[in-house]
Amino acid sequence: MMNEGFEQAYRQLFRKHYTGLLFYATRLVGEDEAEDVVQDVFVELWKRQETVEVGEQIQAFLYRAVYTRALNVLKHREIVGEYETAAMEIHKQRVEFYQPDNNEVIQRIEDKELRRELSEAIRALPDKCRTVFVLSYLHDMKNKEIADALGISLRTVEAHIYKALRFLRDRLGGLHLLFALFFLGKLSVFMKCAVI
Repeated sequence: MMNEGFEQAYRQLFRKHYTGLLFYATRLVGEDEAEDVVQDVFVELWKRQETVEVGEQIQAFLYRAVYTRALNVLKHREIVGEYETAAMEIHKQRVEFYQPDNNEVIQRIEDKELRRELSEAIRALPDKCRTVFVLSYLHDMKNKEIADALGISLRTVEAHIYKALRFLRDRLGGLHLLFALFFLGKLSVFMKCAVI
């Protein structure tokens, strides 16, 4: 593959899969090291551009690469003794659960039905609440920007977002809401809100 063609495909892959891979890595190694794991995988992909074909199997390749690198991170933690035996057992169970061949996590990430459910749930929000939520999650506006644009206080914006997340959690269920917000690329904000 020519370098220019690979670079374009690489950028598209990054935009399409980065958030999903980060979510997946966070489930395996936690927030502190997840970004490093994903970035390492993309760096390795770039280095191997002469031998890697960006085809239908690339998503599976990326998830497996993240999984493998995450395993190495967990093994390193075990070697340096950062975690006690009980903590490592939890990590091992987590790794086993999220192993891509043994569960439906990756399939659910791509689930169109979930997108439909999310759209319906957002439409069911009260008008002001929906407006604030859409500006935040779909237009990626910061809370202060929303407050300025709508002429309301920052606290009111935060209250609307909290209310929206509670409504969506009740309607979709905690796990479904997590995956739904993942589709919107706002997992980090969701995690900070600690709605689960």
